[in-house]
Amino acid sequence: MQVAMTQAEVMKLVKGDEVEIVDLRFIDFPGIWHHFSVSPREFDEAIFQRGIGFDGSSIRGWQGITESDMILKPIAESAFIDPFCKHKTLAIVCAVFDPVTGQAYTRDPRNVAAKAERYLRESGIGDVCHIGPEAEFFIFDHVAFDQKENGAYYEVDSSEGKWNSGARDVPNLGYKVPIKGGYFPVPPMDQQQDLRSEIMLEMERIGIQTETHHHEVATGGQGEIDFRFRPLVEAADALMKCKYIVKGCAARYGKTATFMPKPLFGDNGSGLHVNLSIWKDGKNLFAGNEYAGLSKTALYAIGGILQHTPALLAFTNPTTNSYRRLIPNYEAPVNVTYSARNRSVAIRVPMYSSSENTKRIELRTPDASSNPYLAFAAILMAATDGIRNRIDPGKPIDGNGYELSAADRARTIPIPKSLDGALDALRRDHTFLLEGGVFTQDVIDTWQAYKTASEVDAIHVRPHPWEFALYFDV
Repeated sequence: MQVAMTQAEVMKLVKGDEVEIVDLRFIDFPGIWHHFSVSPREFDEAIFQRGIGFDGSSIRGWQGITESDMILKPIAESAFIDPFCKHKTLAIVCAVFDPVTGQAYTRDPRNVAAKAERYLRESGIGDVCHIGPEAEFFIFDHVAFDQKENGAYYEVDSSEGKWNSGARDVPNLGYKVPIKGGYFPVPPMDQQQDLRSEIMLEMERIGIQTETHHHEVATGGQGEIDFRFRPLVEAADALMKCKYIVKGCAARYGKTATFMPKPLFGDNGSGLHVNLSIWKDGKNLFAGNEYAGLSKTALYAIGGILQHTPALLAFTNPTTNSYRRLIPNYEAPVNVTYSARNRSVAIRVPMYSSSENTKRIELRTPDASSNPYLAFAAILMAATDGIRNRIDPGKPIDGNGYELSAADRARTIPIPKSLDGALDALRRDHTFLLEGGVFTQDVIDTWQAYKTASEVDAIHVRPHPWEFALYFDV
């Protein structure tokens, strides 16, 4: 397995004959990787300090055309050999800087995440936040969608989809995964074992220590890859690499992969379960003798996250499609609650092990349409706010989170039902994000404006196909 490289090791690869292309990558505001490639001859050791210029005016949510010049500075420890390029390519994640001030760019999501880590250390609460993501996704054989003035449609297909049980136009060998029946049969019902194994092995080769892969609950090719917890910024880097590997391996097999939260109607959506713990001086601060083996610190962190959950969703569930998943009876939470073992709540306390080193909390609301740098940073800021202010999370909900008693319902708040609802919550509640200058008011305002104009309003003005079924004959 590849280990994190030093600058010297990167330069040895670049200046030797091993690497033909150096690929510089950075993440835009919404959460998509961008890149451009340079010749190894143009890549010297000074580039780590000097950086290399690029045009930032076409990147979503960033500079205008009058302030388009930006600087990328490579992060040596993020480098990896790209497994999909014909010519041997060294890919390196970069930080973004302002060429005028020389400072890290405030709208660079990776910079926001780095500031969250620094704030944790400076607060004295802890010195590292460990994040262990569990990314769910779908692998399809076909996808088509279009939007015109006079029509709109989408269609996805999978050879293992339940809807293909009666297919006659192609060889049909049975073994279709039932609705909510994909957790987790062996092959041949599970048709993607080898593909997921290849994803796992490629992740290991580029230095991401994986734990498990398996078919997920939904029909039609839903899977999950889990990898070992690591510090917050590293975890966000690893998740972006994971998404890249999943999509690339699917393409090798002539398939397509999506982390869209809810591509199928009537079956489970894809989440991004975020396992979190805070450590100090090598000790897990979340292990203790309180509820479910947690410490008071962990309970306060839960209190902070629960209190700020409606606002957090603007970053952890940042698409209109995210809220198609957050509905009852599909293993996604609909109320701001917590519990041990219970998968119907917003925060679960896993009980697989009593080891202090593995004690953690699991956030079940997020999905992988999020920008992981912004999502993880926001979650940590909510947790530290809870710890600093000793926010009581209240009593846990140990019953079915979809069927709360009247008393339990009275003391919980519902999760927003739409992206605009989450953005409204963020407008009312974002002071905790501004602590230590981690998020700036500009970042929050720009995020709200971009999401509102580009996604919320864009959906609102378009007729929905189901509206024709409901209203055409009114």
